[in-house]
Amino acid sequence: MLIQNLYSIQSFTANGESVSASVKLNKDHEVFKGHFPGNPIMPGVCTIQLVKELTEKALKKELFLSVVSNVKFMAIINPEKNDTIQVSLHISQEEGNIKVKNSVSFDDTLALKSNARFRPMEIHKGKD
Repeated sequence: MLIQNLYSIQSFTANGESVSASVKLNKDHEVFKGHFPGNPIMPGVCTIQLVKELTEKALKKELFLSVVSNVKFMAIINPEKNDTIQVSLHISQEEGNIKVKNSVSFDDTLALKSNARFRPMEIHKGKD
């Protein structure tokens, strides 16, 4: 986990190419004190990192994020009001790339949807 104690995984289900997870945010984490004082918001980069880490968990391998596209932040995630979020991943692999269509939501509200492309870290390291 890149940012220790930012979240905990409440449930995690991987079924073929589909992954669903329920994640509880730590509303008292330092990141929320700076983003933003008195009005905490889950940073977009942290949400994308969460998608990466859940994809790594599903595939049981370390990944390098190479591209994020079609990023749409649809709603603000305030950990004081919505501390539990749902993450949905659809993972496919093609020519050494791992493609992930993902969505992040809370209650019935879609907060983020995007597409990401990863490479296994051992392949990426070989390209340097």
